[in-house]
Formats: sequence, structure tokens, C-alpha cells
Amino acid sequence: MKEIKKLNRNEIIVSIFILTYNQEQYIAQTIESILNQKTNFSFQLVIGEDCSTDRTRVVCEEFARNYGDKIKLLTSPEKNIGLIANYIRTIKECDGKYIAICDGDDYWIDPLKLQKQVDFLENNSEYSIVHTALKFLAPNGDFTVFLDSDNLNYNEFNNLIYSNFIFSVTALFRNVQFHEQLPHWVDQYPYGDWPTYLWTIKDGGKIHYIEDITAVYRKDIGVSYKLKDWYTEDLKIRKNILNDIHFKKYKQIVSKCIFEKECDLLMTFNRDKKFKESFKLFIELLKKEKGKLSLTRLYLYSLKKSFLN
Repeated sequence: MKEIKKLNRNEIIVSIFILTYNQEQYIAQTIESILNQKTNFSFQLVIGEDCSTDRTRVVCEEFARNYGDKIKLLTSPEKNIGLIANYIRTIKECDGKYIAICDGDDYWIDPLKLQKQVDFLENNSEYSIVHTALKFLAPNGDFTVFLDSDNLNYNEFNNLIYSNFIFSVTALFRNVQFHEQLPHWVDQYPYGDWPTYLWTIKDGGKIHYIEDITAVYRKDIGVSYKLKDWYTEDLKIRKNILNDIHFKKYKQIVSKCIFEKECDLLMTFNRDKKFKESFKLFIELLKKEKGKLSLTRLYLYSLKKSFLN
């Protein structure tokens, strides 16, 4: 049997981490799309396989046997540990200078994706994240190109704190966890990519957008599709950031963002006839907001609009 030589940590430029659970029908395409990358540097796949009940693990093990020099397979031997626990243990095992993400139901279509992104970050030290355009794949098989030119102007923390406009399947970012582990509060939430991006650029790193289509994101499947409370989860993440000393210099913009998002939530509650939740949030905002008159007008306006509809 041929001996497989593992890459040394200092040889790895990019670690691609894949989270997978019960994705038997997709995972081979995902892994193959990564192995087909054409680069002038070494990369590794770190696969977090979370005790699937179908053949996902079997497929991953076969790839690991055939590409043991590139693949590090992490398994959950006894039970499913859940998305965020799998995320945290897998990202900790990434040895590369840079990290890329490709979930087990997505895949890459540009064989030069990694090379383009690494070339950019190597030549632009002020940037910490680079992402690209992509295609959406609907359950019925239809593709839709998503090319958002506005992303060319969204290049810093003050933009990203308002909305996660980075699709993880397109992202490449600096592996800052070598010297600073992700904050402890990340494991409280059902997803880790957005907090990771914010953590990566907290010291001023910028975000770059490439208008090349490099990947395919499957819509309306998976955990993110099933998550109904993402808006309130995002608010909780922002509040953790507000109270985290590492983000101290962004305190003003984070506070402003939280208030605006809570006002949006208040209006959403009224629109959905959740008047009790809306009133409770209104009282909470009154206690801490100086502009009580404008807040009251907003609340009454959304309440009136809800009744008229």
C-alpha cells in the first residue's frame, strides 16, 4: 500500500473546512469541486462529519483514504453534536494561513477560485476577507446568478455589522485564530460564519468583493433555511459584540445598529399582529433611548398601519 505523506502545517496556505450531516447526495460533488482547484500552493480539506444517519460518513471516509495527504476527517463517533459545536471544532483544526468555507451541500465551479483569492490577499495586506459572486440553485434545478455590485462598496466592519452580505461558500479569510481564538460567546448561536468574519476584521481589516462567479449555493435546504429566528439571533450576536472588549472601538456604530434593528423588529411585530411583543420591546427601548418622541411616533405609526391593513 502506498504511504500517504501528510502536509506539514507550515506548508498549508489554505484550509477549506466542510461541515456535513446527512448530505449523502451532495457531499461527493462538494469534495470533488474542491479537489479540482488549480493552485500553485498547498491546501487541505478539513471535514467535520457529524454522525450522519445516511452514507455521508462512508463517502467522506473513502475520499480520506484516497486523498489522505489533503484531507483531515473529523467524526462524531457516538452522536450528533450539532452545527455550532461541529463548526467550532472544525475551524480549530484548520492549519492554513487562510480559511475557506464550503458547506456539504454547496460546491465550487471556478477551478481558480482559491488562486484568485489568495493572490489578492497576498498582495493587499490591508484586506482580511475576500468573497465573490455566485449562483443560486433552486430545488427544481433552476440556476440564478447573484451578482451584487453594491458589495464593491461594502468593505468594512461598519457595513458587515448591519448585515452578513458574505456567502460562506464564496469566502476566503485570514486565519486569525492562530493568535486569537474565537470569542466564547460564539457557541451560543446556531451559526458561526458571520461572527467569524466580524472577529477577523475587528482590528481594521477590509473586505474585498470579486465579481467572478465561483460557487453554487443550494437554496431552501439545510439548517439556515429551517432557522426561523435568525433576525433575533443576529440581534443577540450584536449585543455580545457590544459588550466584548475586543470590539470597544466599534461601540458607537454597534449601539446605533442594534437600536435601528430593534426598531425594525418592533415594526415587524406590529405587522405580524404580535402586539404584546411589540409593546414589550417598545417599553424596553423607551428606557434606554433618548429620542423618546421619535420612537413613540414610530411605534404608533406602525401600530396604526397594522390596524389599517
